[in-house]
Amino acid sequence: MPELVVEADVPLEEAFLGSLDDVEALRAAFERGEPVVVRASSAEEVKAALARPEVACVVVPEERRDLLELDLTELTYG
Repeated sequence: MPELVVEADVPLEEAFLGSLDDVEALRAAFERGEPVVVRASSAEEVKAALARPEVACVVVPEERRDLLELDLTELTYG
């Protein structure tokens, strides 16, 4: 599963679709071995989601395809 994808391009029914607001649910899904997917619609949300060790993939809305072009190394480490 890629780190960052457009929502329409990934089968969400095969993963745990979580929220960064519910860390316990993310941890529980991760411990069950479920791929954890989080939605994001800004660079800041992408960065926050990928900072969580439980998150396997971040999905972005179709209208935010530009987020696929983020330099994740630069975003994370500056």
